Amino acid sequence: MTMDAFAPTPPEWTNTAIHAYEFCCPNCHSSSLEAVQVWINRRSPVMTEEYRRKWQEFYQCHCGCVWWAWSSDRPKRTPPEDDRPPTNLNGQ
Repeated sequence: MTMDAFAPTPPEWTNTAIHAYEFCCPNCHSSSLEAVQVWINRRSPVMTEEYRRKWQEFYQCHCGCVWWAWSSDRPKRTPPEDDRPPTNLNGQ
């Protein structure tokens, strides 16, 4: 079975999804990167107060829990320590 995160129609497994208020599995706290299946509802965007679009992202966790969260709730990526620019102009 192939997974199409951008399929126009939702897969059946999304029917039992619960809203996760933190961007992780509400059951075992695994990250979205550990999901077995993913589906993004791009057909029904919601506008934020800043006029940006957000989507529902659905995840089927390896523990069996199916959850969803808003794309705008996704944690911001911080670069690894080695990729960060120097903290002062001398590079020290």
